[in-house]
Amino acid sequence: MELISQDYLEQQKLLHKNQNYGVASKQVAYLVDDLILKFQIKSLCDYGAGKQLLRKSIKQQLENYYPYDPAFPEYGEPTEADLVCCIDVLEHIEPELLDNVLDDLKRVTKHKAFFTIHTGKAAKILADGRNAHLIQKPILWWQDKIKQKFVIDSLHQKEMTVFMYLSAIK
Repeated sequence: MELISQDYLEQQKLLHKNQNYGVASKQVAYLVDDLILKFQIKSLCDYGAGKQLLRKSIKQQLENYYPYDPAFPEYGEPTEADLVCCIDVLEHIEPELLDNVLDDLKRVTKHKAFFTIHTGKAAKILADGRNAHLIQKPILWWQDKIKQKFVIDSLHQKEMTVFMYLSAIK
């Protein structure tokens, strides 16, 4: 199942050279800490981990932390976990591959998931001139898309970012 095209992967690798790219997880690490405690999480898959800033920012250090990011092949493939975090990632997915990525997220989510999705334009531009947010859709569009694969336990929006707390459908 294709999750990213080779051309787009190369563009993502270039973006990741920017120190200010992929920093959103630092701002929501406290929410992830709350989920770890509330649900007694033993394993976490950081889906779209980038530079692993989530791992460095959460207070609840987990022995079973599994980063995944195609721009960092040394992390390996996505690993099934009690909690899957996908922070500021889905809006960057190639639209024609979004269903594949959502299927993969469903596959690796054992119990809970936490997604944040920015609904507007990104400040960053890809090397080919496109906005870094390939999917710019409103909250209701994302809600309909996500609920095809997950149970939405809670959803709220702050400014242009949607926060979704999800349960796995098996």
